Amino acid sequence: MMTEVDTQTLRARVERFQQVRLAMIAEVRKVIVGQDEVLEQLMIALFVGGHCLITGMPGTAKTLLVRTIAQTLGLEFKRIQFTPDLMPSDITGTDILEDDPTTGRRLWTFVKGPIFGNVILADEINRTPPKTQAALLEAMQELSCTVRGNHYKLPAPFFVLATQNPIELEGTYPLPEAQLDRFIFNTLLEYLSEEDEMKVIGLTTSTESARPSPVTTAEEILSFQQLVRMVPIADEVARYAIALVRATRSSDPSSPDFVKKYVNFGASVRGAQYLVLTAKARALMNGRHHVTYEDVTAVARPILRHRILLSFQAESDRLSPDDILIRLLEARPPQGAKG
Repeated sequence: MMTEVDTQTLRARVERFQQVRLAMIAEVRKVIVGQDEVLEQLMIALFVGGHCLITGMPGTAKTLLVRTIAQTLGLEFKRIQFTPDLMPSDITGTDILEDDPTTGRRLWTFVKGPIFGNVILADEINRTPPKTQAALLEAMQELSCTVRGNHYKLPAPFFVLATQNPIELEGTYPLPEAQLDRFIFNTLLEYLSEEDEMKVIGLTTSTESARPSPVTTAEEILSFQQLVRMVPIADEVARYAIALVRATRSSDPSSPDFVKKYVNFGASVRGAQYLVLTAKARALMNGRHHVTYEDVTAVARPILRHRILLSFQAESDRLSPDDILIRLLEARPPQGAKG
């Protein structure tokens, strides 16, 4: 049984979590207008220690958003501009031969690449060929990289926040499914409303320039990631999350007919893990100490949209993953999971 001291400590940690969350939003709002849903998803990804893919048209402030969040976290920020000629060693770093002035011998020295940071902005990740995209895989999954057989640990916390242009644009390479699955969210950046665009003009065309201040530390973020995992979830809510993921698989008996018709491959177990974990973070961010059905449904689309592979029939009928997921959430309401 938890002692009174433990309870007080936990309550203090939760209060500090809320303070940091509100301070982060206040600092980001100095620079970024609108995009409330996107900001929430990015913050959830940070609080659970996951990587995030941000999809949007050029000029929708994808890069500015990531840079601003990194500044509020007080972490080491590195930006990698992905181009068609970028090599894997341009990301991880490489060994070079250097002369040792004391012995006169030539020695191999490892020069770290931009992957050695806390917040990595992989800008326009789908502008580079798959071989270089794959260089991020080990770093994202294992929090390490290997160069010439040598293993190097990356600093903690470690986040890859990657931006990509819509696949229809010229000169883009679709990300391999294995790499897509490493991203906890695929966040869509939409165009702003007219009023928000007016605010952007006011912020960016005057002589004033706001700079967000750090509100937390690396150690505190790692502590928050552990705190999120402590949030309880009822069995029926967890079963609902699993039922949603299983329903995306056309081979599963529970999947609706439209999924069998339009989806070739559904989400894996990793999708269910991320669905529960992000729902826990969302609950804590909203001041609750337990996960609700609404937490699960709120994160379902950004968690699953890049984990389902549509059939040719879906493409022919001009359906997107979101169209399928919206229909699935309507067909599988939370109350149906209780019975």
